[in-house]
Amino acid sequence: MGYGGGQGMTVRVLGIMSGSSLDGLDLALCVFRSEEGSWHFRIERAITVPYAIGFRERLRTAGEGSAIDLARLDRDLGNLIGEQATGFIGNDPPDLIASHGHTIFHQPDEHLTLQIGDGSIIAARTGIPVVYDMRKMDVALGGQGAPLVPRGEHDLFPGTDTFLNLGGIANIAHHTADGSVGYDICPCAQVLDHLANEADRAYDEGGAIARNGTVHGPLLATLEAIPFYQQTPPRSLGREWTEAHLLPLVRDAAIPLADRMRTIVEHIAGQVGRECERLGARRMLVTGGGAHNVLLVDRIRVRSGVEIVVPDALLIDFKEAMIFAYLGLLRWLKRANCMASVTGASQDAIGGALVVAN
Repeated sequence: MGYGGGQGMTVRVLGIMSGSSLDGLDLALCVFRSEEGSWHFRIERAITVPYAIGFRERLRTAGEGSAIDLARLDRDLGNLIGEQATGFIGNDPPDLIASHGHTIFHQPDEHLTLQIGDGSIIAARTGIPVVYDMRKMDVALGGQGAPLVPRGEHDLFPGTDTFLNLGGIANIAHHTADGSVGYDICPCAQVLDHLANEADRAYDEGGAIARNGTVHGPLLATLEAIPFYQQTPPRSLGREWTEAHLLPLVRDAAIPLADRMRTIVEHIAGQVGRECERLGARRMLVTGGGAHNVLLVDRIRVRSGVEIVVPDALLIDFKEAMIFAYLGLLRWLKRANCMASVTGASQDAIGGALVVAN
């Protein structure tokens, strides 16, 4: 299992992730060690740096502005990542930085995906080699460019067959002896956080708002009928899809906020349960910010009927940043880090641009 880079090889990588939920920058300093052809990991330390309100709004509306505004935001995010990375690593620099960037457009049907956060600026500010822009090669090869994390799950988590990430979008990966599949299921925090904002909250802590609501049958039926859910994998979602196809249904429903929240929780749990049944999932590791939503996890447990494993808070919050650090390491070693069986590309790919400042 894995792509061992040499017996006893140890590499330190800083993984940086900016998710579609717009929480902020996740930075995870990770150690990867190769033994007998397999990679093992440890997260040394990690932090989340919240975005300033104005900067978060620039990211949220970036797809609506001019080309020059987008270019400036690409520059400014690169500077912000470089600044935060420099402060985080201090006098103990890693061997490599792997930065996912922030997705502005993701439309693989048009062979288009865009993650901003200029990697050259990050390398210039830190003096450390940087891998970034990790999705475009897979899209160029006809793939969805997502999800990419199944490569890391397959290599780093033996003994677990199914992985659920409850981030801005809920995505799932399933691994068997015959191969791996992975795809986006439905929007998650993108919608839950949007509704929580109506109550002047950044998110619904533990599912407290939703717990006071009831499932609204007509709204749930409308959500379940969205055509995307009938598409067979590979498939992926972007924020622009959520804002066009799902948010209006929930935002404009003439029912109390708590009922809308509870209905969305049931919708997510139902979609996850359906996919678990289709895949034959047995043991599922649940991570991402939504794993802290006790109500959502409880409903997924009921609707899926599989063994749910919720790890410690460090792995819940920083698994994606850690795995992108690993994908950057594979790119650095010139090893395939995109799985065609997951994305639908014509072949496995070595995704990501590598830049070196000196």
